[in-house]
Amino acid sequence: MPILVTLDLMLARRKMRSRELAERIGITEANLSLLKSGKVRGVRFETLARICEVLECQPGDLLGYESGPATPAQGPDA
Repeated sequence: MPILVTLDLMLARRKMRSRELAERIGITEANLSLLKSGKVRGVRFETLARICEVLECQPGDLLGYESGPATPAQGPDA
């Protein structure tokens, strides 16, 4: 997928552990891990806003775009 999630880099810059961020934004560590790895199909703006608030950053600090060949569609929702 051409969308890159750089949440792990921002956590390192802020010297914060995933567990602390998950607690502060109100999601499970498992869901945060999936988000960090880019294995989610979407993220709610509300969740993204809470992450940005806690990490004092902008959405663009957490997400990037890398052009390249698109991955084949998988199912009707892709």
